[in-house]
Amino acid sequence: MASGLPLRSLLLATLLLGGCQSLVREGTADVAGIGGAALATAVTDNGAVATGIGLGVRSLANAGLQYTERRLQRQQQDKIAAIAGPLPIGQVAAWNASYAVPLHADEKGQVTVVREIGGAGLQCREIVFSVDTVVERKPQRAFYTAAICRNGQTWKWASAEPATERWGALQ
Repeated sequence: MASGLPLRSLLLATLLLGGCQSLVREGTADVAGIGGAALATAVTDNGAVATGIGLGVRSLANAGLQYTERRLQRQQQDKIAAIAGPLPIGQVAAWNASYAVPLHADEKGQVTVVREIGGAGLQCREIVFSVDTVVERKPQRAFYTAAICRNGQTWKWASAEPATERWGALQ
C-alpha cells in the first residue's frame, strides 16, 4: 500500500467508525478486497486467479462481519429476555444494550410481558418491547413483539424471526 499502513490498521480504523453500519459493511468489504488484490498480485500473475483470491477474501470478510453482527443481536435479545422473564404480566421495565465492538450503536427501550404461553414443562411468554433511537435529533420509538422461553434458570429468545424490519436478513 502506498501509505505503508498495515491492512489490519485500515480494518480497525473502519470498524471504529461504528455509528454508520453501512460504512462499516462496505468499508470492511473494500478493505478486504484491496488486501485480497494485494495478496493475489503477490501470489500470481494470472488475472482470473487474482480475481478469485480477491473475491474469496472479500466474501470471508463479509461472512465474519455478519457473524459478529448476529452475535451482537443475540446479546441484545438475551438482555431483553433476561429483563422480561421475571416481570409480572403488564409491568414495564427498561432495557439497554451497549457494545464493546462499535459495529452497533448502543440501544435502549422498554419491555413488558403481554401473556404467558406454553404448556406442561414449557414456560414461555409473549413480550412487547420498544427501541428508542434519535434520528436527526428527534427521539423515535419503534415497537416489536417476540416470544421468550425459560431454559433452566435463564430466559432465552424463542422467536425465529421477531421482526425482519428490526433484525434484517441476519436471522
